[in-house]
Amino acid sequence: MNTMNSIKTISVDEAYQMVQENKCNLIDIRELKELELTGKVEGANHIPMGDLEILLDPDSNIFKNGQIDKEKEVVLFCAGGIRSEMSVKSLTEKGFKNISHIEGGFGSISNSSFKIV
Repeated sequence: MNTMNSIKTISVDEAYQMVQENKCNLIDIRELKELELTGKVEGANHIPMGDLEILLDPDSNIFKNGQIDKEKEVVLFCAGGIRSEMSVKSLTEKGFKNISHIEGGFGSISNSSFKIV
């Protein structure tokens, strides 16, 4: 189980299964330029790393309008896994409990069952 110091890391296959079962909020934290260069993951929300703490506030519009379901796990990914790992650590320290990141980031995702659009 997660302690305040641990970072939950999941495999790309675990993340894909969670998405298929509608059990998570998949969030791409890469910069817009990165998405334009490499494509985006179908069904993922895009929230750049710099905006995460503001937009993942439970009182923000993305929760109020149902874009992100606070009952489901938040799964972050970046290009390679380093930024998403740092973001999970930061958000966990701010009280987020149901949050993880995908090992290997977009690099792993692009070689998996996820559809890139």
